[in-house]
Amino acid sequence: MTSLNIRAALTGARKLVIKVGTRLLCGSKGDLNLKRMKGLVEDVAGLWKEGRDVVLVSSGAIGAGVGRLGLLGKPRTLPEKQAAAAVGQGILMQNYESFFAPFGITVAQVLLTRDDIKNRGRYLNARHTLYSLLRYRALPIVNENDTVAVEEIRFGDNDTLAALVSCLIDADLLVLLTDQDGLYSADPHENRDAELIPEVWEITPEIEAVAGGRGSHLATGGMETKLQAARITMQAGIPMVIAGGMQRGNLAAILQGKRVGTLFVPCEETMKARKRWIAFGSPVEGKIRIDHGALEAILKKGKSLLPGGVTGVVGFFEAGNVVSLVDPCGREIARGISNYSSDEVKLIMGKKSTEIKMILGYHDYDEVVHRDNLTIIANGSTLKAGRLKGYAGK
Repeated sequence: MTSLNIRAALTGARKLVIKVGTRLLCGSKGDLNLKRMKGLVEDVAGLWKEGRDVVLVSSGAIGAGVGRLGLLGKPRTLPEKQAAAAVGQGILMQNYESFFAPFGITVAQVLLTRDDIKNRGRYLNARHTLYSLLRYRALPIVNENDTVAVEEIRFGDNDTLAALVSCLIDADLLVLLTDQDGLYSADPHENRDAELIPEVWEITPEIEAVAGGRGSHLATGGMETKLQAARITMQAGIPMVIAGGMQRGNLAAILQGKRVGTLFVPCEETMKARKRWIAFGSPVEGKIRIDHGALEAILKKGKSLLPGGVTGVVGFFEAGNVVSLVDPCGREIARGISNYSSDEVKLIMGKKSTEIKMILGYHDYDEVVHRDNLTIIANGSTLKAGRLKGYAGK
């Protein structure tokens, strides 16, 4: 498929997730930029009027809270961040409500934590809630539930949250609006020869290496988190665009098939909803090392992982937990739900399935990880646009 065909396909996107970051919504002191916020709402409302379903993932609560509380900078401790978010979230929603109302659009606040994604029941409940809101033609505004989240259940940035929400609702497109026009071959602030890369087909180690920068002092994400979001959406079969949010009309241009921003082209083979949850929604509790035979059976033959192919176990996990499968070189090649605990896998590794009952005293499964509960994780990457070192704004 050519670049033009890929862009043209975006015109048919009906279900959209749009993420807007703190730097677009807040000034350096945290006060909301109401003029820019109103412009964003007008652009989103235009897509909604076309009959498209829109979910808005919005940062800015902590920043708005910092401004209202008169703090000198971003809070450092989690309780301080939660206090700022508790103040700022109400301000954020109040303004969204007032800006969307003239267009006849009802907005709904949806606050999520990592637990809402990693727990299968809560994951499905969140999915059903969002689907119901879209069916009523309401516009969900999603943010992390900062006021109650502890470190262990935080997303940490809204780029990752936006990617997971895209998987949650089977979105047709994710757009990350930032203060740069997209992914560049070098830092455009420092290099006049830096060129915008219109399409990224795969994410290279070089791109990942230069993506370590953070955003502003009020923001939590940077290019690193945007690439992580791209890894999720590309494997889930969802196109993602990083585009400038400072300019009006970019959202409409993307949906008209114009070459705006950087498009991360998804894999042709898409994951089903359950496998997306295994790959991205649930935390990895441990690692299972496998030999070359198991590696080939999983990647080339689509087989399950049997005890005979296991060479080692790292960490502690229970039966039913998601584990990472790593090859003999230590590289992650897949994730799956383990049928046995880490202690049980240590006892049966390297053995035949027929020996499980003799070793454990019971035999619930032949497989350590069944193929139906296993998701391949892509490794390595190249840029179709050329092997360029990449940079994008935060």
